[in-house]
Amino acid sequence: MSRTFTLEEATAQLPRLREILMEMRKKKPRIDELRREILAMTRKATGNGHLVSRDVRDRQKEAREFIERLNELGEAIKEIGCELKGVEQGLIDFPSEREGRTVYLCWKLGEDTIAYWHELDTGFGDRQAL
Repeated sequence: MSRTFTLEEATAQLPRLREILMEMRKKKPRIDELRREILAMTRKATGNGHLVSRDVRDRQKEAREFIERLNELGEAIKEIGCELKGVEQGLIDFPSEREGRTVYLCWKLGEDTIAYWHELDTGFGDRQAL
């Protein structure tokens, strides 16, 4: 952990994090769909003794592009200095200091502000009001 945030510093990052997480949430279902399609098409082709079709290669290319973008977005979150804990839930933890120890400020997409924290070895279910 290289950086800790004050509540104000973490709050200042929320607009950018909202943008990133919304884009990630839009892309993730398409990646999942492409994976299912690729798997089904590959099984069908190999079951029939056929080579992988152009449709499969096209879907693989699209999936790679989506995955590359998700990785870029994940890196943007890391560069901010916070930690992505879940794309689907939109969970972000910010390392912070509380009563002389490092904890996480905890925020979830859809919440207006950062209003919770939790210990480093616990998670969302154990968060406490600030």
